Parts: sequence; structure tokens; C-alpha cells
Amino acid sequence: MSKAPRDFLLPDLAGASHAYPTKRASLICFVKEDCETCNTAAPVLEALKKAHDSAIDVVLIAQSGDANATFAQRHGLTMPVLDDTSCKTAFEWDIESVPSVFWIDEAGDVKTDFEGFIRADWEALATDIATHTAQAAAQIDWASLPEWRPGCGSKHLDPTIYDKLRAEANDSPIRARQIDIATSDDVAEFMFDQGFSDGLPLVPPTPERVMRMLAGTKRDPQELVATVPPNMGEATVEKIAINAVMAGCKPEYLPVVIAAVEAACTDEFNIHGVTATTMGAAPLMIVNGPIREKIGMNSGLGALGAGNRANATIGRALRLVVRNVGGASTGGVERSTHGNPMKFTMCFAEHEARSPWSALHVERGFDAEDSVVTLFAMTSGPVHIVDQNSRSPHDLAGTLGLGLDGALSPKMRNLPVDALLVVCPEHIDTLMKEGPFSKADLRARIQEVTARPDADQSVDGALRGDKKGDAPKGAKFASEDHIHIVVAGSEAGKFSSAFYGWVSGATGSTSVSKKIKD
Repeated sequence: MSKAPRDFLLPDLAGASHAYPTKRASLICFVKEDCETCNTAAPVLEALKKAHDSAIDVVLIAQSGDANATFAQRHGLTMPVLDDTSCKTAFEWDIESVPSVFWIDEAGDVKTDFEGFIRADWEALATDIATHTAQAAAQIDWASLPEWRPGCGSKHLDPTIYDKLRAEANDSPIRARQIDIATSDDVAEFMFDQGFSDGLPLVPPTPERVMRMLAGTKRDPQELVATVPPNMGEATVEKIAINAVMAGCKPEYLPVVIAAVEAACTDEFNIHGVTATTMGAAPLMIVNGPIREKIGMNSGLGALGAGNRANATIGRALRLVVRNVGGASTGGVERSTHGNPMKFTMCFAEHEARSPWSALHVERGFDAEDSVVTLFAMTSGPVHIVDQNSRSPHDLAGTLGLGLDGALSPKMRNLPVDALLVVCPEHIDTLMKEGPFSKADLRARIQEVTARPDADQSVDGALRGDKKGDAPKGAKFASEDHIHIVVAGSEAGKFSSAFYGWVSGATGSTSVSKKIKD
């Protein structure tokens, strides 16, 4: 047996139901009205029906809806023509093309099955049926029929139909609770009303869309990826895929979103604190490695802004998982004083080809060929740092440092806070003008120009300005390790950008990198 037939109960053209199996041998053929080969096979099937009607059931399962009647009338068919417009039976029988023929004995064993029209196969079928029934063979003018004609693809293989059928099948990987929406309801407004949205419209996560999204990863849909605070919701691959659909992702983005969820839900990143703080922190995501180009991420012109689907939707998908799986809704656990545009999305790729330095992921211990996502908890940015005049690395690095001096507040020194400096290509050219200028050189210069005498600070960190002299100096950041540097942006424009972080370390959030897996 090459294919196992499945039970079915389908209506004929008059609405009467026909079931399979019966206790009789059956000749079952799948057809559709606009298939030329099906139209070639129809008179042969009718001849077999007339010759052996007393001994076997001959049934057509047709996929063409209202046109099924046209097909039956065209060939004067007297056999039942059953309606499989939904293509569910074709899906369950796992056919590939029409006509697909199954000759099945009384015990339900498939004696013969084939597709298309090969005259020798049909002649052999007619002989087998005659032998089985001990009846005279059907009278068919075989010489008038073509020797070979290929079939047509079954309608259920159309991606929009196939994904829906897979989602509805008994062995479907989809396990999440489905919500039925009344036909009179507006789906977009319903999702707003249910609190699923971040304030922007969502793509409805229909079963077929979720199935297509799950095709973007090899991981089991029910694999637990992370437990998401604050409600400690279980983020399976399937639930992440649902939120990726709502965010507008393509299936090939899903591995990046999964890795981002893994990173966000570590104790080190502390997504609960990042979400709940009144300071307005939000995840900022940087993607490194080959996957950047594979999925079309933007690291160049406008990388930190709108216009690129991968950048925008991957970051948004992470935020929706935190909201819908973790329960972090605005006004609930989300208590930011002002909010933050990065709470919609902030995700971009590093412009590795334009960087003279090791890429961020390599700096953090990964191989260059690894694809990696890195999350930072940021409270503000991007803030432009403009320098169109400096011609030396020393001067430009000083400007970049002074640009970072305003992080959180100019009066605050020795900050245990991460900062992310995104250096534009034209500034890179200036920094490298006199030879190699390392990230360590840039970090040291930033600390140098932001150092202020401790005497200028009151106990609470406020600027005093009433004491002078050579008192010990405190730099802006508690350590150079808090200064993170990447390259992004277009070739034109001497505008670098900075993001300022939330509290770093055990009392706040530590940046986390995760390798992206298929």
C-alpha cells in the first residue's frame, strides 16, 4: 500500500452524504474541473462505473465548488461527484496532483494508485477491476486516448489553503487557544479591545499565518524558550511565532526573535525591572553576523529609524512577547513616567563591513561567522552627536566624549550605567585618518574629556562651581566597560548617535548576547 486512505463523509451535487469506507470495493478519483487531464479521464471513469456498478463503488471527489456540476454535466457522469471544495479530504489522503486514482478492495487495502493519465496504467486498472469482479471488462476505445498526459497540482497545495489545513489537522503543531471572532466584528478593532496591541495595528495571527511563521525555524513549536516576567508566562516557540505574526515579521525573522526572547528573559538582563522602572527603560537590540544580510536588515542609511521591515518588526515582536506572554502592559506593570519610543521597537544591524574594529559579537566572545543578537536596556536615544569640523582623531573623539557627557544628567559622574555609541562611517574615516584608532583609545578619550574635579560636585552630585583647583577628577562612567561602541549609518553625514542606559549590574540590567539558532 503506497498511501493509506482516510475516512470521509462528503456531500454529492444534490446534497446527499456519502461515506467511506463501505463494505464494497471502491474506485476513488480526485479531480478538478479546469484540469485537462481530469477531463480526459472522466469518460474512462464513467465507462468503468457503468461496467461494474453492481460490484464496486465508483466515486469522484471534486475540488472546484460550483464548477463540479459543470464537470459532471460535461461528461454525463452518473457516479457520485462529491464536494471537496475545502480540499480537506485531498489533504488527508496526501495526494499531489489530479487526477489521483485509488483502487481499493473490500478490506480497505489499496491495490493500485497512480496520478495523471498514462494509458497503460488505466488499461491495467480496467483489467484488474474486471478480474476482481469477474465481470466483462469495460468497453473503452483505448487507441483514441493519449499515451501520456501529466496531471495538475491539487488545489490543496496552494500555500494559503495548505497552511490552513495543516493548522486544522489533528496532528497540527498549533496548541494555543484560538479565539473565535464574530463575522460582524472588525478583527483589528477586536485585537485593540483585547489589549493585544502596543497601540499600533496588528496582523491577525490566523492559524495559517502562524503555520507559515513556524516554518522559519527547525525548533519544536512546543519547546519552552523562556518564562517571561512579570506574570511568568511560558513563551513557547509557537507563542513567540504568534506575536511575530502580529508584529508583521517574515518567517525568516523568527530565529532572531526567539534568540531575543531568550536574552531578555535571563536574570542578567532583568526584563521585569527594565519593564517596570519609572525611568522608561526598553530593550535595544543589535544583530550581528551573516543573518543580517540573509534577512535584509538595515545597518546603513536610516538604520535607527523607519523603513526596514526586519529592523522594525523584530524589535516589535520582542516587545509584544513581553506584553502578551509576560503580561507587561502599559499602566499595569509598565510604569514609565514618560514612556519611550523604544518601547515600540529598537532593533538594527551593525555595519560590520564599514567598521575597522571587531564586530560587537566578536568582542563579546563569539566567532565572526556566528549570528548573534545583543540586548541593552536603554532609557533614551538616539541622541545625535554632531561634529562636522574636527579633522583629527583626537579632536573628534573628544567631541564624541562630550556628547556622552549629558547622559542622564550632566552633573552625574562615575555612572554605573551603560552607554551605546553608534559611530557613523564619516566619523570612522576621521578617527582612522592618522592610523589605527582602537575602541580602547576612544573609550579612554571619552573618560578623559568627561572627567570633572570631585570638588565641583556636592554630596548629592549637584554642580557647585564654587571650588577650583586640582582636586581628583571623576569621569562620566564608572568604568570604560560601560562604554559600548558599534558602527552604523550611511556614508553621508557626520552625525553619530548615543543611547543611554538604565542602572547596570546586579541592581539593574546587564547587556546579554545570544547566538541565533535555526
